[in-house]
Amino acid sequence: MAQPNHDPITATADAGAVLGAYLRAQATAFLRGLRLHEESGADAAEGSDAARSLRGAARRISGSLATFRVVTESSWADGLRTELVWLSSTLADEHAYAARLTRLMDALHRLSGSPELPAPRGSAGALTVGSARAGALLERQLTLARTRAHSATLQALGSSRFHAVADAVAVLASEVPLDAVAARGRVAEVLVPLAAVAETRLSAAVAALPPVDGAHPYNADHDGLWHEVRRLLRVHRYAREALGEDVTRPAAAGEALDRHRDAAEAATASATAARTPRIAPATAYALGVLHADQRHEVEAARLEFQHLWLPEPAVTPR
Repeated sequence: MAQPNHDPITATADAGAVLGAYLRAQATAFLRGLRLHEESGADAAEGSDAARSLRGAARRISGSLATFRVVTESSWADGLRTELVWLSSTLADEHAYAARLTRLMDALHRLSGSPELPAPRGSAGALTVGSARAGALLERQLTLARTRAHSATLQALGSSRFHAVADAVAVLASEVPLDAVAARGRVAEVLVPLAAVAETRLSAAVAALPPVDGAHPYNADHDGLWHEVRRLLRVHRYAREALGEDVTRPAAAGEALDRHRDAAEAATASATAARTPRIAPATAYALGVLHADQRHEVEAARLEFQHLWLPEPAVTPR
């Protein structure tokens, strides 16, 4: 993943120069990741690392083009951002299915050996029996999905659409199309207010989240609100990176929301598997326990984000 440059940036620096340096650095990281991906061949681990680097650079470029759009040639920025979002999403699918299967198999192994989990009435040991079948079912379904995602990735990387994106990023590595007027402004006058807009959008999305205090029943329909906060937090983080600011806090909060996303999607996968026709009751029970376990992980990630991101409540002196 492309690492930001934390060198201090003065408020009087040219906005175009600062944004251009950041975008060129991310474009270079993208091209480096592309080269490593091509050289990885059949090495799955190296290929996965290279794809992660590609996705990270693509997200940083697209996020920065969204936040600082007015500083660039807008039509160019809109076109490249759309293509980078497509590429990042395509590259992420294969890794997501593999990680989801690993998460679910690890959880099944942990749950099947837990003495604290009750067995259904009249079915002592059903979780242990059903977990093997549930694991086999999940492995079939997610391996098939991963194989399809791998084929889609290979097709995308061999397409003329991808080569056009790579060519555009190669040009970006040496020259950033900037708006002639906005780019001459100072960082404090141009980039800082635009980054503040991204932060305001994030704050509004966080404020719209339902309470996480144990007093309100869990509702999976709220997952989408949390996923949107995750997206906006990432955009906010990249804006602060471009300004050379420390992003330790948003990075930590983002990791909590990554775990939220992973657990929510794993819960959905277990629920989908449980709807498979004609599965044995023990298998359905194991999948139900697995679903509940992943929903618990979702709640834990929400609480962690709340602890990391929201300010501590003020203490009223007595």
